[in-house]
Amino acid sequence: MKGLKILLVLIDMALTLCACHSSAALHPLILVPGNGGNQLEARLTGAFKSSSLLCYQPFLHHKEEDKSDWFRLWFDPKILLSPFTRCFAQQMTLYYDPDKDDYHNGPGVETRVPFFGSTQSLAYLDPNLKHITSYMANLVKSLEQIGYIDGVNLFGAPYDFRYGLAAEGHPSFVGSRFLHDLKELIENASATNGGKPVIIMSHSLGGLFVLNLLNRNPLSWRRRYVKHFVALSAPWGGTVEEILTFASGYTLRVPFIDPLLVREEQRTSESNLWLLPSPKIFGQMKLLVITQNATYSASDIPRFLEDIGFPQGVQPYKSRILPLIEHEQLIAPEVAVTCIIGYGVETPETLFYGSEGFDKQPEVVYGDGDGTVNMVSLLAVEAKWADTAEQPLKVIRIPGVSHTGILNDIVALEKIITEISDINSVVTGSVA
Repeated sequence: MKGLKILLVLIDMALTLCACHSSAALHPLILVPGNGGNQLEARLTGAFKSSSLLCYQPFLHHKEEDKSDWFRLWFDPKILLSPFTRCFAQQMTLYYDPDKDDYHNGPGVETRVPFFGSTQSLAYLDPNLKHITSYMANLVKSLEQIGYIDGVNLFGAPYDFRYGLAAEGHPSFVGSRFLHDLKELIENASATNGGKPVIIMSHSLGGLFVLNLLNRNPLSWRRRYVKHFVALSAPWGGTVEEILTFASGYTLRVPFIDPLLVREEQRTSESNLWLLPSPKIFGQMKLLVITQNATYSASDIPRFLEDIGFPQGVQPYKSRILPLIEHEQLIAPEVAVTCIIGYGVETPETLFYGSEGFDKQPEVVYGDGDGTVNMVSLLAVEAKWADTAEQPLKVIRIPGVSHTGILNDIVALEKIITEISDINSVVTGSVA
């Protein structure tokens, strides 16, 4: 038995040495998380006003001169308690300014994204509770086993996931700044790795940001700096689950939280508005919401927003989001793309509301998908790019794997790592 243990240790050491030795040959890889997939920090200024003293709690143990201290806004386990849930919702709320045609934080709330460029912010949402807030940790470990090293050839691109992007001609300061920072990270990662083009791997919402980044830069830049784009669980055409979020609130399956306590804050999220079902993908006839007095398809989103009591969302949706998802979102980037998705998991497809209205959770009819994103959305680019000869596309389907499970499931991780290894083994052609 002792000899077997020594043999296993030696094998592990050999594999580690082999991986480290081969790391120089790997293409740099950048991870872009999904909605809620990285830490977010905040600090409160004198302009912040709240009816509860608990909302000032990050400063209770600091002297007056230390009130500029930053604290982790997402994820903090205290939000599981109702009074802190209300504070969290207030501090996370965004406001749309119709005069500036853009979104901003609430008065007295400043936010920032820690550890840009590193995987630290997206491995664990709370480093003190690693077992229950692990996000990309297992994916990072799997990448490290084939030679990737954080800060050397492996990088993270966390962002303020509350903000999104807007159609051409409309400002989107925070989202556009993230695209600028991501572009610089790509260029720097390439430069520090011998000029090798970069592999970008996204999860969920991150895929929409990456696709927009690619299509907002010249083809010559894409082919120079991007070897491959790997999209995990990308919601190319939005999700029915987002309708549930707007109508009744959604706690991301976090226990003990009343969804109504976070509903108003969730409605203000620019990225949530972006993730509502696309009429081009879901169609104009399929009913997604059925109530006693009305029905709604993806084409009825403006009327839906009015009827749930969120009329302030109609104008930014119609002017900023709808043109983006109808005309700009799914343009083929003409760089190699691999979509890795789960399927065969019950996914909300139609919501039924009774006499109690939208304040109660609906009855749900489920369809196919990954538990969060519907199949029609997961496969939208496959249908859209089918006749685009210049667009290399590969779709890997994994049965029974959920939207976030794809980051932890053993079979899924094996397929992801195999795909990354295969991409690294392909010699990059000459750059135009």
